[in-house]
Amino acid sequence: MNSYKQHLETITGIAQTALVRSGYDHLVIAAGIEKLRFLDDCTYPFKANPQFKYWLPLCQHPNSWIAFTPGKKPLLVYFQPDDYWHVPPSAPQGEWVEHFDIRIIGDASEAAKHLPDPARSAIIGEAEAAVGTIIPNNPADLLAYLHYHRAYKTPYEMEQMRKAQAKAVRGHAAAEQAFRAGGSEAEINAAFLAGAGHTDSDVPYNNIVALNENGATLHYQYKSFKKPAHQRSLLIDAGAEYNGYAADITRTYGNGFELYEQLIAAVDSEQQALCAQVRSGTDYRDLHLQAHLRLGGVLRDLGIVDMDPGSMLEKGVSSVFYPHGLGHPIGLQVHDVAGFSDENGMLIPRPDGHPFLRMTRTLAPGMVVTIEPGIYFIPMLLADLKNRPEAKVVNWAKVEQLMPYGGVRIEDEVHCTEDEPENISRDAFAAL
Repeated sequence: MNSYKQHLETITGIAQTALVRSGYDHLVIAAGIEKLRFLDDCTYPFKANPQFKYWLPLCQHPNSWIAFTPGKKPLLVYFQPDDYWHVPPSAPQGEWVEHFDIRIIGDASEAAKHLPDPARSAIIGEAEAAVGTIIPNNPADLLAYLHYHRAYKTPYEMEQMRKAQAKAVRGHAAAEQAFRAGGSEAEINAAFLAGAGHTDSDVPYNNIVALNENGATLHYQYKSFKKPAHQRSLLIDAGAEYNGYAADITRTYGNGFELYEQLIAAVDSEQQALCAQVRSGTDYRDLHLQAHLRLGGVLRDLGIVDMDPGSMLEKGVSSVFYPHGLGHPIGLQVHDVAGFSDENGMLIPRPDGHPFLRMTRTLAPGMVVTIEPGIYFIPMLLADLKNRPEAKVVNWAKVEQLMPYGGVRIEDEVHCTEDEPENISRDAFAAL
């Protein structure tokens, strides 16, 4: 059996259970629509409903629909307009075609006549996707179940995710070269996009390309064309996409300053140790707390904070230097769904004092998560620490030396298996 056919059988089984649990006869999924900017005639870049591209590798097909009724072949309403302003979708093609009952429409309003009775349908989509009486109702219990099970990737999904990694690492290699050549943030980003084979509008998220102290802004959103007088560091968090599946990789580079290079090497070492702990039965919350202890050890060993790592965690000192979560699920979305809920949508709580952790589930085979520890020198957090009793254990001279470098983050994607974890990011770098 090919991997796509097996994938489809898996997700139709999940969908059938979800329908039974929620009392619906049909599952209807909208791809979504193109949206105009406010007071403008230009559209935002189209991003397909992730539940739609879970079924099919169709990412640029607005106004299309999927309908699934247990016992029947899944239905695809495929929007293919006559258009000379834009390139219309090509005829349906690919290994998935034989598995769908395909109805081609030229007008978006025609979709309604092909779709099942909306009164008996769970209709998944944004409100604006409604057509005729087909109005998204997004049943919460059904979505919770679908989202929960998306955490377990099929072999087909892993194939797509490994290919996304390959694209991303080509981009990262090009970005590092641009940094070493003295490029601006904008030039480094352009090199990444060319290497990954992407445009700015089709990457899975807004790339973070941060030179020097900009690396201390966790989601730094700009890409300056101005080259800094001194190119001290680059923190690049940039991804790629393949058939709707995202890659999310972060690397940090220095210019030879010894203390900062030691910090990069130490964070990288602890990151790989954490990746090795992505094993079935491990509570991701425990892994996050272990990251705090490990990074606390780095801060102590490099003489930045003179405190036991356990005390750093207990007193919130490690959170000053490492204020975000260890990582998140990834797949059809960069921050994939159901990271902290069960199949009924009930929240699995975060550890006290760690409000930004994006995953609280217990790892199991098939899950793919990011592991992205970091140490940063964030002025507003450090200013607050200076007013606390713990300020006396901080080597402020070393902090001042490192602040112009922003911070360090290393991020890989790791596949939890029945045995050894598969670091699909490191594997892709090794294959480059």
